Amino acid sequence: SGQKVCYGAFKHSCYKLAYFQDLSRRVGFQEARQACEIDGGALLSLESEAEQQLIENMLQNLTKSGSGISDGDFWIGLWRSGDGVATSSACPDLYQWADGSMSPFRNWYTDEPSCGSEACVVMYHQPTANPGLGGPYLYQWNDDRCNMKH
Repeated sequence: SGQKVCYGAFKHSCYKLAYFQDLSRRVGFQEARQACEIDGGALLSLESEAEQQLIENMLQNLTKSGSGISDGDFWIGLWRSGDGVATSSACPDLYQWADGSMSPFRNWYTDEPSCGSEACVVMYHQPTANPGLGGPYLYQWNDDRCNMKH
């Protein structure tokens, strides 16, 4: 399920947001990736600040719609392939877009990516969380364990 919205000004002309308040319906990174592919798309690749702002606006509109949306991060199509734990300073450069996009655009939260065993990326959406060092946990990116449910 989810709402599909189309625009003409971006490389990706249509976007579909899927948000599940019911925690049992949330899925891990690979499940989310497969669901997008089955639907004829791909997990989101963000290629510019303008596209990031568009997605933020879409999420804000979703929360204003009275759906009772609450905390819940969103998977995006950025991930770090390879086995094991990455600890080198080069780790941030190992992240790639699942759809093959070469975009260098990143919107990491302060002190992210933390790397280690966290190899898949979410866009923060935690409106009820107390702000951290980088401000509110809204729309910046965080690497997370790929089996987490978002």
